[in-house]
Amino acid sequence: MITLGVTGGIGSGKSAFAARLARHPGVRVVLADDLAKRLMATDPGVRAAVVARFGPETYRADGTLDRAALAARVFGQPDELAALNAIVHPAVRRAVREAAEAARTEGVRLFVYETALLFETGADVVVDHVALVTAPEAVRLERAMERDGLSEAQVRTRMAEQIDAADAEARTRALGGTVVDNGGALAALDAQAEALVARLGGDAS
Repeated sequence: MITLGVTGGIGSGKSAFAARLARHPGVRVVLADDLAKRLMATDPGVRAAVVARFGPETYRADGTLDRAALAARVFGQPDELAALNAIVHPAVRRAVREAAEAARTEGVRLFVYETALLFETGADVVVDHVALVTAPEAVRLERAMERDGLSEAQVRTRMAEQIDAADAEARTRALGGTVVDNGGALAALDAQAEALVARLGGDAS
């Protein structure tokens, strides 16, 4: 089994690319954001640590996580974001390792881990291949504003908390990874996904 880390800045379309990879037989995709949401909702240790650090108001009366309130508190506040990451990221890493082992046992040929923070968390060194999804900054801004209902300033704040796009591309190329251009039509993204699956040994049929 080959492991692939898919990453990219906010609005780059990394999730759209991962979804296209998932269409191919023999490919399994795990999304870091989905894992983090599930763990903050259901893992007792993670929940307790979030409440201890950020207060019980982090969760609504029905027990669900108030993601908007938590995001408003941590984005643009480096110490707060670092504290949240210190709680969530170790649990996500454990969950990814478990998912990868299950996939290997079940005969999956290409295991894809999609995360915005591949380089920032050091996950680039534990996957076999890295794919960086890129798009022009103006396109990323527009996508993120429309998708998440954020202001331009809010999107730029989140961009500033991720690795610089040029640095990410340089690191990807240094690792012999793949740079995926998602600045154009979806048909082009489809073609790049199919080519990467074929290259890494999955079934692109």
